[in-house]
Amino acid sequence: MKVKWKYSYLKKDINEIEYTLHQTVNSSQPILKDASLQLLQSGGKRIRPLFVLLSAKFGQYNLQSIKHVAATLEIIHMASLVHDDVIDEASLRRGKPTINSTYDNRVAMYAGDFLFAKALECMSEIEIPEAHQKLSNTILEICLGEIEQIKDKYNYEQNLKCYLRRIKRKTALLISASCEIGAIASGASSSIQKSLRDYGYYLGMSYQIMDDILDFTASEKELGKPAGSDLIQGNITLPVLFAMQDQSLKEKITSIYEGINPETVKPLINQIRKSSFIKEARRISEEYLNKSLKCIETLPDHEAKEMLILIAKNIGNRKN
Repeated sequence: MKVKWKYSYLKKDINEIEYTLHQTVNSSQPILKDASLQLLQSGGKRIRPLFVLLSAKFGQYNLQSIKHVAATLEIIHMASLVHDDVIDEASLRRGKPTINSTYDNRVAMYAGDFLFAKALECMSEIEIPEAHQKLSNTILEICLGEIEQIKDKYNYEQNLKCYLRRIKRKTALLISASCEIGAIASGASSSIQKSLRDYGYYLGMSYQIMDDILDFTASEKELGKPAGSDLIQGNITLPVLFAMQDQSLKEKITSIYEGINPETVKPLINQIRKSSFIKEARRISEEYLNKSLKCIETLPDHEAKEMLILIAKNIGNRKN
């Protein structure tokens, strides 16, 4: 994110959330504490807490209450990343060792479970049943998405509908929940809650598609992991689905299997990077992005609304 200077008016609040995050993931168990802090300090964008804060600005904004919502959503995101890395057997995230590569898969899975539990504990500070119901449903969908991700690895017969459902659960719903629960916790009107929920959903879809595009177009330094990692790990993303419309590319893609030498896949990654299929995937991302902006057109004029628009446009043009 390259818009931090634009939301400097929230800097104090974001620092408070950062402190809350460190306090929440603390543990008397050394391995859980070290694993959680390792992930916390790995350089996340904190985009979900930011959406919570901005959405709360449309109601009665109370940082001492809303910070628990913001920390909860970020910790759930962290937990899902730990589980993702186990599923993908990833050794790097943001250029740093993953929890599973530092310890092992068993420790990583328990660390992820620990973070989920800590998120629920943090959310207990909020006495709004609707917010808890929304959060529970979101966690449920994330777990279903993780199972689908395991099931669909190296599944070259999946279609666009499968992919969109997976990224909805993987990314879009948590961003949507960040916006909606932020509005719920601040007592914003139901119409505003809906607008922000839909904005977050469409933006999350665009965000994940851009992630999948960048896996091919960004450098290893920008990604913090080797380019084409999703393809090598058997995750079929939108650029790959489009690329399989070309019979010669499809034959090369479907020859990739678990344990294949990543070096042998580099020419294929370069082919996809230079193809028109990247442009086609970007077009789909932009469609979702435009839908997200349309959802908040009727929101009251507010500095927070300007920030939501700016973040959306920045996501559409991001390079990492």
